[in-house]
Amino acid sequence: MSKHPVVPLGELLTPASHPQMVDPDAIYPIAGVYGFGRGMIRRPPIFGREIAASQLFRIRAGQFVYSRLKSFEGAFAMVPDNVDGYFVSNEFPSFNVEAERLHPGYLDWYFKQERVWRQLASNSKGIGARRERLHPTRLLDHQIPFPNIDEQRRIAAMFDGVSSGIRGARDLVQAIDDELIQTARSMIWSAVPDERDWTPCKVFLERRALDVTVEGDAKYAFAGVLSFGRGVFRADVKQGSEFSYSQLTRLHASDFVYPKLMAWEGALGVVPPEFHGLVVSPEFPVFVVDDDLIHPEVVDTIFRDPRIWPRLKAASTGTNLRRRRLNPEALLAVSVPIPPRPIQDRVVEFVAKNREAKAQHAQTISELDQLIPSLMNEAFG
Repeated sequence: MSKHPVVPLGELLTPASHPQMVDPDAIYPIAGVYGFGRGMIRRPPIFGREIAASQLFRIRAGQFVYSRLKSFEGAFAMVPDNVDGYFVSNEFPSFNVEAERLHPGYLDWYFKQERVWRQLASNSKGIGARRERLHPTRLLDHQIPFPNIDEQRRIAAMFDGVSSGIRGARDLVQAIDDELIQTARSMIWSAVPDERDWTPCKVFLERRALDVTVEGDAKYAFAGVLSFGRGVFRADVKQGSEFSYSQLTRLHASDFVYPKLMAWEGALGVVPPEFHGLVVSPEFPVFVVDDDLIHPEVVDTIFRDPRIWPRLKAASTGTNLRRRRLNPEALLAVSVPIPPRPIQDRVVEFVAKNREAKAQHAQTISELDQLIPSLMNEAFG
């Protein structure tokens, strides 16, 4: 039970409807709401002729807005100054806030709570909360803890401070990552500055054959590769009957892998030990790295570097930019800098330091992330 009195939102929020008929020749900046309490989305402006609806609704800074359809996953937000004057569809009800009684920051943080989303979703009827839209009337009937305005400001300031500290910790981790990785990359490029001395990938990569025969009743844990140098990740577990491939490739630690379709924008990486044994489809060529010539960590560092991606783009084929594919033969013809072994050892050392630093800070950030739900329980009851 809340330690504060409770008040229905209908006493503190007023529906703010500012409909405008859509002019086909006018340009409209469109807004949306992220899920999980992450704030507002700013979309690129579009012409009215590109909008199916006959009317839109203008929103203003300081208003409260939510997604009818995505409320169950926390699509609630205060409208910030940089979204003032944007437009939303009728799927995004907006409200004026009685700011003399209800601090906007307090309201914003209150609606970042998963338990609030669940409570509102539990009132849904019909085929399920994930399908049921949250009607404004039900939102306005919802009762919130209602301390005095000074206490609301204090609570909002406390959460703002904690959130700022977590962002600072994340920025620090990113700065450490950037500095160490840039140092490692510079060591590689500086060691082999003349492109005429670079080595074709076919010298140190050997393609691995498809080695898994798919059975319809078996389950397969897939891996994927993120674009923009973000490496290999664990994807879905699927039953053999759920996909059409008859064969797959099983990954081994230190293999090199990429998707043919997205390689040109940095979707390449070396398989970390924790993803050993996952599988990929035939659309993901897999290679064994000859570590007598080059350390797999060095291969990973080279192909995560944006400076190499234009070469991959040039080697890709296809008329549609978004559908360009990098075939294995084309990859093997691409040349990259391979530094001497002592330089490679230093690169591996820097990468290891980077991984260790990120792991240490990730633990700190995880502990900080757990602090916010605990504080929410204390603040809101």
